[in-house]
Amino acid sequence: MVSQVLIIICLAGAATLLFSGFRLSNQTRKRLLILNAHRIAARSAIQKSRMDLAEVRNRARLLEDTVSGGASAVEKVHKAIANTTFGLIDMFSKDEEFKDSTRKARQTHHQKSEQVYQAVRTTNHALHILADTLIISKAEKRIASKPKKAP
Repeated sequence: MVSQVLIIICLAGAATLLFSGFRLSNQTRKRLLILNAHRIAARSAIQKSRMDLAEVRNRARLLEDTVSGGASAVEKVHKAIANTTFGLIDMFSKDEEFKDSTRKARQTHHQKSEQVYQAVRTTNHALHILADTLIISKAEKRIASKPKKAP
Protein backbone atom coordinates (compact mmCIF):
# COMPACT_ATOMS: atom_id res chain seq x y z
CA MET A 1 0.00 0.00 0.00
CA VAL A 2 2.79 2.44 0.83
CA SER A 3 4.52 1.51 -2.38
CA GLN A 4 1.39 2.30 -4.36
CA VAL A 5 1.09 5.70 -2.70
CA LEU A 6 4.76 6.39 -3.44
CA ILE A 7 4.25 5.37 -7.06
CA ILE A 8 1.19 7.63 -7.35
CA ILE A 9 3.10 10.54 -5.77
CA CYS A 10 6.05 9.94 -8.12
CA LEU A 11 3.73 9.73 -11.12
CA ALA A 12 1.94 12.90 -10.05
CA GLY A 13 5.30 14.64 -9.58
CA ALA A 14 6.50 13.42 -12.97
CA ALA A 15 3.25 14.56 -14.59
CA THR A 16 3.60 17.98 -12.93
CA LEU A 17 7.20 18.30 -14.10
CA LEU A 18 6.24 17.17 -17.60
CA PHE A 19 3.37 19.65 -17.74
CA SER A 20 5.65 22.45 -16.50
CA GLY A 21 8.25 21.47 -19.09
CA PHE A 22 5.70 21.62 -21.91
CA ARG A 23 4.46 25.01 -20.70
CA LEU A 24 8.01 26.36 -20.49
CA SER A 25 8.77 24.94 -23.94
CA ASN A 26 5.66 26.61 -25.37
CA GLN A 27 6.57 29.98 -23.79
CA THR A 28 10.13 29.68 -25.08
CA ARG A 29 8.86 28.86 -28.57
CA LYS A 30 6.63 31.96 -28.53
CA ARG A 31 9.51 34.16 -27.36
CA LEU A 32 11.77 32.67 -30.03
CA LEU A 33 9.18 33.47 -32.72
CA ILE A 34 8.94 37.06 -31.46
CA LEU A 35 12.72 37.37 -31.38
CA ASN A 36 12.99 35.98 -34.90
CA ALA A 37 10.32 38.43 -36.12
CA HIS A 38 12.29 41.34 -34.59
CA ARG A 39 15.48 40.08 -36.21
CA ILE A 40 13.80 39.86 -39.61
CA ALA A 41 12.30 43.34 -39.20
CA ALA A 42 15.69 44.81 -38.25
CA ARG A 43 17.37 43.21 -41.25
CA SER A 44 14.54 44.40 -43.45
CA ALA A 45 14.92 47.99 -42.20
CA ILE A 46 18.68 47.91 -42.80
CA GLN A 47 18.17 46.43 -46.26
CA LYS A 48 15.52 49.07 -47.04
CA SER A 49 17.84 51.90 -46.05
CA ARG A 50 20.62 50.37 -48.17
CA MET A 51 18.26 50.07 -51.13
CA ASP A 52 17.10 53.68 -50.64
CA LEU A 53 20.70 54.82 -50.62
CA ALA A 54 21.46 52.84 -53.78
CA GLU A 55 18.43 54.41 -55.44
CA VAL A 56 19.62 57.91 -54.49
CA ARG A 57 23.08 57.11 -55.91
CA ASN A 58 21.59 55.78 -59.14
CA ARG A 59 19.32 58.80 -59.53
CA ALA A 60 22.24 61.16 -58.96
CA ARG A 61 24.31 59.30 -61.55
CA LEU A 62 21.39 59.35 -63.99
CA LEU A 63 20.91 63.08 -63.43
CA GLU A 64 24.60 63.76 -64.08
CA ASP A 65 24.53 61.67 -67.26
CA THR A 66 21.34 63.37 -68.43
CA VAL A 67 22.72 66.88 -67.96
CA SER A 68 26.00 65.95 -69.63
CA GLY A 69 24.25 64.27 -72.55
CA GLY A 70 21.81 67.16 -72.87
CA ALA A 71 24.67 69.65 -72.96
CA SER A 72 26.36 67.63 -75.70
CA ALA A 73 23.14 67.46 -77.74
CA VAL A 74 22.53 71.20 -77.39
CA GLU A 75 26.16 71.85 -78.31
CA LYS A 76 25.82 69.81 -81.51
CA VAL A 77 22.64 71.65 -82.52
CA HIS A 78 24.26 74.98 -81.67
CA LYS A 79 27.30 74.12 -83.82
CA ALA A 80 25.08 73.04 -86.70
CA ILE A 81 23.12 76.31 -86.61
CA ALA A 82 26.30 78.38 -86.29
CA ASN A 83 28.01 76.50 -89.12
CA THR A 84 24.97 76.99 -91.35
CA THR A 85 24.77 80.70 -90.54
CA PHE A 86 28.48 81.35 -90.99
CA GLY A 87 28.53 79.16 -94.13
CA LEU A 88 25.71 81.15 -95.69
CA ILE A 89 27.43 84.44 -94.86
CA ASP A 90 30.66 83.13 -96.36
CA MET A 91 28.83 81.82 -99.45
CA PHE A 92 26.80 84.92 -100.27
CA SER A 93 29.15 87.67 -99.17
CA LYS A 94 31.06 89.47 -101.92
CA ASP A 95 33.34 91.56 -99.71
CA GLU A 96 36.60 89.73 -98.81
CA GLU A 97 37.23 91.90 -95.77
CA PHE A 98 33.77 91.02 -94.44
CA LYS A 99 34.44 87.31 -95.12
CA ASP A 100 37.73 87.48 -93.18
CA SER A 101 36.07 89.14 -90.20
CA THR A 102 33.26 86.55 -90.38
CA ARG A 103 35.81 83.71 -90.33
CA LYS A 104 37.48 85.23 -87.26
CA ALA A 105 34.07 85.63 -85.62
CA ARG A 106 33.26 82.00 -86.48
CA GLN A 107 36.51 80.78 -84.92
CA THR A 108 35.98 82.90 -81.80
CA HIS A 109 32.36 81.75 -81.58
CA HIS A 110 33.35 78.07 -81.76
CA GLN A 111 36.07 78.48 -79.13
CA LYS A 112 33.81 80.34 -76.71
CA SER A 113 30.88 77.99 -77.19
CA GLU A 114 33.15 74.97 -76.59
CA GLN A 115 34.38 76.63 -73.40
CA VAL A 116 30.80 77.30 -72.25
CA TYR A 117 29.64 73.73 -72.87
CA GLN A 118 32.78 72.33 -71.25
CA ALA A 119 32.10 74.57 -68.24
CA VAL A 120 28.55 73.21 -68.06
CA ARG A 121 29.83 69.61 -68.05
CA THR A 122 32.57 70.40 -65.52
CA THR A 123 30.14 72.21 -63.22
CA ASN A 124 27.67 69.33 -63.52
CA HIS A 125 30.38 66.84 -62.56
CA ALA A 126 31.54 69.03 -59.66
CA LEU A 127 27.96 69.33 -58.38
CA HIS A 128 27.60 65.56 -58.57
CA ILE A 129 30.78 65.10 -56.52
CA LEU A 130 29.63 67.73 -54.02
CA ALA A 131 26.22 66.11 -53.65
CA ASP A 132 27.86 62.71 -53.26
CA THR A 133 30.16 64.04 -50.57
CA LEU A 134 27.61 66.07 -48.64
CA ILE A 135 24.45 64.06 -48.94
CA ILE A 136 25.12 60.47 -49.94
CA SER A 137 28.30 59.91 -47.92
CA LYS A 138 26.67 61.34 -44.80
CA ALA A 139 23.68 59.07 -45.30
CA GLU A 140 26.01 56.08 -45.66
CA LYS A 141 27.81 56.99 -42.44
CA ARG A 142 24.49 57.47 -40.65
CA ILE A 143 23.31 54.03 -41.75
CA ALA A 144 26.60 52.39 -40.82
CA SER A 145 26.77 54.02 -37.38
CA LYS A 146 23.15 53.46 -36.31
CA PRO A 147 23.11 51.90 -32.86
CA LYS A 148 21.66 48.43 -32.86
CA LYS A 149 18.56 48.12 -30.71
CA ALA A 150 17.86 45.00 -28.75
CA PRO A 151 14.41 43.53 -29.46
